[in-house]
Amino acid sequence: MTHAMLKGANVPLDATAVRAVLRWTPGQGVPAVDASALLLGADGKVRSDEDFVFYNQPRHPSGKVWRLGQKRVSDGMTDTLQADLTGMPQEITRILFTASADEVAFEQVQALRMFVYDATAEGAEPLAHFDIKPETGAETAMICGELYRRGDGWRLRAVGEGYSNGLVGLATDFGISVDESAAAEPAQAPSAPPATSGTDTSAPTVPAAHPAPAPAAPSFPLPPQQPPSYGYPPQPAAQPAPPSQPAYGYPQPVAATAHPEPEFRLPPQGPQFIGR
Repeated sequence: MTHAMLKGANVPLDATAVRAVLRWTPGQGVPAVDASALLLGADGKVRSDEDFVFYNQPRHPSGKVWRLGQKRVSDGMTDTLQADLTGMPQEITRILFTASADEVAFEQVQALRMFVYDATAEGAEPLAHFDIKPETGAETAMICGELYRRGDGWRLRAVGEGYSNGLVGLATDFGISVDESAAAEPAQAPSAPPATSGTDTSAPTVPAAHPAPAPAAPSFPLPPQQPPSYGYPPQPAAQPAPPSQPAYGYPQPVAATAHPEPEFRLPPQGPQFIGR
C-alpha cells in the first residue's frame, strides 16, 4: 500500500533499506535538482563533515547511505538516495533527505515529488510519496523528508521546509563547515613595483609611449609601368621638361653666334609687320 502523505505526516517503515527518489519535470528554465542527505545525532547536528552525502561526497564512510545520481525517466528527471538502515550507527538518530537547485528558486521547479521505496523489493510500488511545494517560492534548498528512530524501528516524515540561502545555508544550519573561500574569487590585479625614494606615488606611473613602427614595405610586387598611349613616344622617367616651342607660324629661334657682327640687325618678324 502506498501512503499519499501531506506535509508534517509520518508513517512507520518496515523496510530495512529505503530508496528516496526525487522526481521533477524538466523544461525551459527549469534547473536540475540535486539530492543530498545529512546524518544527524541526538543533538540535531552532524558529527563531522563526513555525515554530509552529496554530489561531491556521494557515499558515507560507513557505506550505509549513498547517492545514486540523476537519471532521465519517461515522465521526467530523477535523483536518488539510498539508505541501509541495518547496522546504522546508533548515534545516528535522523537522516534528512534534502534537495537544492544550484541557487535557483524552487518556484521554477515543476512537479517536484519524493517517492520512498523498499530498496530490497525490486519493482515494488512505493511505500509513500508526497509533493514538495515551497512556501514562499524563493527557497533555493529544501528539506524534503526525514527518517528518524522510534524505539527499535524507523519512521518516515514528510517535511517540506525550505532555505533561501541555498545548500550552504541548509548544511551550516546542521553543523557542516562549508569552505566558501573556494567560491568565485575576483582575479587579483598584478602588484605595482615598489616606489623608489623621491618618486611621487600620488598618481599611477604611466609607461613611456613607444614610437610607432614605420610601416613595412609591401611584400607583394608593384604593378608594371603602363606603356604610353598609342601614337605617342615613350617618355623617359625623371626627364626635365623640354623647352617651350614658339607658336605655329612663327620661325624657329636661331641660336646666337658667339661674336655677332655689330651692324647686323634682325628684321621685324611676324605677320603683324608685313607691309610695313
